[in-house]
Amino acid sequence: MATRSFNKVFILGNLTRDPELRYTAKGTAICTFGVATNREWTAADSDQVREDTQFHNIVAWGKLAELCSQLLYKGRRVFIIGRLNTVAWDDQETGRRTYRTEIVCEEMIALGGPRNRREEGAEAEVSAAIAAAEGMANSVAATGELAATAADNPKSENEGDSSSNSTEAASTAGGEEDIPF
Repeated sequence: MATRSFNKVFILGNLTRDPELRYTAKGTAICTFGVATNREWTAADSDQVREDTQFHNIVAWGKLAELCSQLLYKGRRVFIIGRLNTVAWDDQETGRRTYRTEIVCEEMIALGGPRNRREEGAEAEVSAAIAAAEGMANSVAATGELAATAADNPKSENEGDSSSNSTEAASTAGGEEDIPF
């Protein structure tokens, strides 16, 4: 019997480019986009504040992919829950094996307003998203398992809900197909 493992990612950041929506030969939607996250820290040897930016490749599948392409745009703040996945392929030009690590999106919360509306209350939304992520992480750490996953509940309670706080959420079980990038 295999030992138990855990692969879950929570990121909160801004889109680095507009989402790109494509379809597989079988008609499954795939949406790819980038998210940048920042962190600041003070070095132990000085009082200088340093900053680091990480860029993440995100892939959403199925209905969630279509929602991401409709709701997200470059610069929009987004909270992503997903899992790490590494894709490998042979580069045709060099013949070398190439790897790309990406986050397969299982849930997405778009923060702020639609593209044509000024972001209002973004700080409260970010705080709520962080609290939700910390609550999930603490729950997993305490119990050793998730109470519910996207596979257990493929339709989010907030899906299609146009609430007044300008937060849009979506989740999916994600049926991936093998496709070359």
